[in-house]
Formats: sequence, C-alpha cells, structure tokens
Amino acid sequence: MAQAMGRYTWTGLIIVLLFVLWEVMTHFGKILNPVLFPRPVEVFRALWDSRIDLMSGFLSSMKLFLPAFLLALLLGVAGGLYFGMHDKVREIFMPFFHTLSPIPPTMYIPYAIVLLPTFQTASIFLIFVGAFWPIFLGTIQGVLVIDGRYLDNARALELRGKELIRTVVLPASMPFILNGTGIALGFAFIVLTIAEMFGAKEGMGYFIQYYSDFSDYKNVIAGIFFNCAVILSIMLLFDRIKRRLLFWTGDKS
Repeated sequence: MAQAMGRYTWTGLIIVLLFVLWEVMTHFGKILNPVLFPRPVEVFRALWDSRIDLMSGFLSSMKLFLPAFLLALLLGVAGGLYFGMHDKVREIFMPFFHTLSPIPPTMYIPYAIVLLPTFQTASIFLIFVGAFWPIFLGTIQGVLVIDGRYLDNARALELRGKELIRTVVLPASMPFILNGTGIALGFAFIVLTIAEMFGAKEGMGYFIQYYSDFSDYKNVIAGIFFNCAVILSIMLLFDRIKRRLLFWTGDKS
C-alpha cells in the first residue's frame, strides 16, 4: 500500500510539473502557439463549461462501447475455449485467425457502412472486431499453456465437458484471458474514438472533432483530457477486477 502511494505521489508530482511547464511555455515563454496550445487555466475552464456536453457524449459513447465489448468478451472467451480444447479444429482454422486478426478494424468501414443499416450498428461491429481478437487469441493461448497433468488428473476424476471447463480450464487460462481483455479495452477505445470522429453526431470523439473543425483548441484539449480520464478510470477499474480474480497468483502490482 505504501509503495503504491509513493508511486502515485511521484506520478502526481510529474503531472503538476508538466502543467507548470505548459503554463511557462504558453504564457511566459511564448514558446508554444497560444492558439494551438491555450493556457491550462483556459482548458480547465472549457472543461468545466462543457461538462454537460461531455457527460452526454460519454453516455452516448457507452451505448456503442458496452454492447460491442461485452459481445466480444462473451464470444471471444467461448470461442477461445472451444478452439483451445479441440486441437484438430484449431489446426485447420488457426491460419485464418492469424491472417484476419492483424487487419485494422477501420479497413472494414466501407463494408460496414454499406451493409449495416445505421451508424450505431456499424460502429458496434467495428468496436467488436477490434476487441474480439485479443480476447479470442488470448483465451486460446491460455488453454494451450495448461499443464497436461492437470487435465489428465481432472479426467481421472471423471470431469468432463462444462464441469471440466468451469473447474479447471477456465481458472487456469484466466491470466491470459484477462491480459487479452486489457489489450482489447485499449483497441476498443481507439476504434470508438475514430468512429465517432468521422461519422457520429454525438459522443466523446465527436466532441473533439466538432471543436477541431472550428479551431477551438481549448475545447479540443478539454475533450482529450476528458477522454483520457474516462479511459484511465475504466482501466484502473479493470485492474482492480483483474487483481481480485487472480488473487491466487500473488500479483500485488
């Protein structure tokens, strides 16, 4: 606990130092263009003045993010467990997975727009694609690294099917599943922001793009700060959940 407090204290001091440096370079030193880089006080004032729009955008973004990410989590884990436990099926399909997984979800935008009826469904699809592969491949890897002796002992105890998955396979592969989920969170937010900046009428990404079109950079930076705060909060919450689920690993980070 004390170690974590010390780490966060240093983090806070670095943040304060960066803001002081920003103020010096914009207001006193005139090193940064004050149009592109307004003073911190102006940005925080814009952040406060736009708080209602930002919260509305957050709620709009979550309507796209949550169904896409939860669906990716459900199908990624279920599919990963299946292919991880069926060697012959996995060997057939793994080349396709390795081919499709590196493709950026944004490359599907033309077809998503044409084939899906609304911007919302197209965005949910793209976010789903971005989040699915890290979870899916992480789950497969988690199953493959399970010590075969554990599975042999479980089968000797007549554990089969769902019972084997629930009591042995899923807990043993959980570290890899959660690592993939953490990566998927980052990818999902990237795709969400891109989708909202280029096609939405509301949302956190739309807020930044809207004020960028008017060269209102204090609101642009305010929107970036708000996005960072949301993403950081969700990642910290995820880390707490991860530590709870992986308490048996002894990881105290």
